[in-house]
Formats: sequence, structure tokens, C-alpha cells
Amino acid sequence: MNYLGLDELLLSSLREDLGGGDITTECCVAEDAVSGGRFVAKADGVICGLAVAARVFALLDRKIVFTPRTLDGERVSTGEVIAEIEGPSRGILTGERLALNLLQHLSGVATMTAQAASQISGTGAKIVDTRKCTPGLRVLEKYAVRVGGGSNHRFNLSDGVLIKDNHIAAAGSISSAVSAAKATVPHTMKIEVEVSSLEGVREALDAGADIIMLDNMDCAAMSEAVSLIDSRALTEASGNMGERDLREVAETGVDFISIGALTHSVKALDISLQITDKR
Repeated sequence: MNYLGLDELLLSSLREDLGGGDITTECCVAEDAVSGGRFVAKADGVICGLAVAARVFALLDRKIVFTPRTLDGERVSTGEVIAEIEGPSRGILTGERLALNLLQHLSGVATMTAQAASQISGTGAKIVDTRKCTPGLRVLEKYAVRVGGGSNHRFNLSDGVLIKDNHIAAAGSISSAVSAAKATVPHTMKIEVEVSSLEGVREALDAGADIIMLDNMDCAAMSEAVSLIDSRALTEASGNMGERDLREVAETGVDFISIGALTHSVKALDISLQITDKR
């Protein structure tokens, strides 16, 4: 894993968690104590973030050895050992919470993405994420989406033009917004437009949009929109997709299904660290 930027994030998180120091561990555990332990899945899911967890401990104490027993992207069952750890007890106990927080959260993202991808297996659609990410964790969350079998939408605002309802309101119309974008951005950059009606689909097509986001449409309307677009633009289904029947959505013929819930409201995968011995 490329640690550029990751160390800065992890060190900041460690400083936040440590404050003036890990008082409990320093009081109760001898400075020269050495322990072994194991990370255990307490629910079925897809693992993600092993290298991130390992890096937390490496930053605290390079004598700590973190040994994965699975790989990112692998499915695990309740009770399965995900990784083992050994080394100075103080460092292990101090890093435990941050390592688990990240490992559980990223595994939760990967698990939810894998579940969504499995629902549309065999269709032509792809699951994609959004920018509804946890501030500071975007690069990790988008990595977890890929691990789970999904694809990434824009990473940030400079990655592409996405004209949404408020842009349209401020610009005056879909046509004027697309025209202004085409006059400004390089020809290599795609322009996506969010619409919520067939009238909007027609205007976006006439304006020359490369991608049309079908926002909060029912499946009948999406099917009609896909037929109307007729491959002249890519199509993306959006709007509370985490609560929809994804198979039914995919069978409308859309190219992408974007799900903000993959990152903004995912349930963490339950994982625990069990100290097994003192050495």
C-alpha cells in the first residue's frame, strides 16, 4: 500500500485518540511486557483494511508484528481469525481502537458493496460510490468499494463535470449549464447531468451530455429513459438506491447504479482483538 498521505491521516488520528497519553495502559501494563493476540470476525463479511491496521501498529512501535491470515477482498465467517499480532503490549493496546475502527468500517463498506454487486450479477450495470464519504477517509472508503467489487465515481470535484439540480437552477437551464461546461472544460472530460424527468432527459440529450443521471425515478420511468437515450449517453441510476430493489433497477438497462449509503451510513463489520497470551 502507498503510505503517502496515509501516515499523516493515521498520525493525526492517533494524536486525537492519545491526548496526553494512554493512562490506563501505562498504569496497568509493564513497559517491557510482550503479548500475542488475534483479530477475530464476529460476523460474516468481506475483509478490507488489513494493511491500514498493520500501519497503525507500525507507527506506534516497529517491534509489533502484524500477520494477516486473510487478504483484503476475502469473505470471512464468524469466528474466523483475520490476523495475528505480537509484540510490546503497550503499543498493541494503545493502537487497538484505531486499528479496529478502521478495519471494521472499511470491511463494512466492502461487505455492503459486495452484497450490492451480487444483486446485479449478470446484468450490464455496475455499482458505483459517491462523494458522500467520511471527511478524511475518502481515499480509504473508495478503496474499500473497489475491494467489495464496486467502482468509483468522481474522487473529488475536479475529476469531472456533474451538473446537478442546484447547478441547473443557478445556471438557468440544463442547456445553458452544459453549453457553459463545454466551452470551459477540455474535450477529454465527460459532462454528466442530473435529471428527474423524461423532459430533462430530452434536454440533456439535446445539449450533448455524455452521462445522464436518472435521479429518484421509478423503474418504469428509468426503462423509458434508457430507451429514449438509446446508447447516445451513459446512464446512471441515483437516489436512495440503498433502499431499492437493485436487480429491478439494473434490469431497466442503466449502466451504473450509484449508492451513497456505501460510505455514508454503512454498518461496520464486527471484529474483535483478543489478547491470547503474555510473553
